[in-house]
Amino acid sequence: MKRLPFPGGRSEGSGMGHFRVPVQVGNRSGGRFVSIRALVDTGATYTWIPRDILQGLSVIPDDDWPFELADGREVQYPVAWITIRMRERAQPTIAVFGEVGTEPILGVVTLEECRLAVDPVNHRLISVPGLLKGALTPWPVLTPWPPLPSGEGERTLRARAS
Repeated sequence: MKRLPFPGGRSEGSGMGHFRVPVQVGNRSGGRFVSIRALVDTGATYTWIPRDILQGLSVIPDDDWPFELADGREVQYPVAWITIRMRERAQPTIAVFGEVGTEPILGVVTLEECRLAVDPVNHRLISVPGLLKGALTPWPVLTPWPPLPSGEGERTLRARAS
């Protein structure tokens, strides 16, 4: 009898769950790139690259950011801008300096920056157009708060204009 995996897990060869894609990571200044396979994880906000890979590319942390782990713990990790190449396209993205020996993860921010979406059925990334649905929406008319007494706003504008 074959047992089912833990909730959210998957058994080997089940065809469900995550998949990996080839990517190249490099320093923001260009130069050398390293080829890796990264786990596509739509539950991860940012891309996670083991720190030894980033240090080997002379990537220097820009800042430390807070993160929440799957078990609920809050931690801080260094982050930096890197260049990632996928499908003949290079894109700047934020990368988290991951623990040495951990699996690289491709997070949703990088996927969106590269205009890629997950096809979970066929275990692949697909190109998608960028969305600008609010770009042509008129700006709302701003009203002062607290509201000015009736007519005072017009008097104030006329006084400033003269």
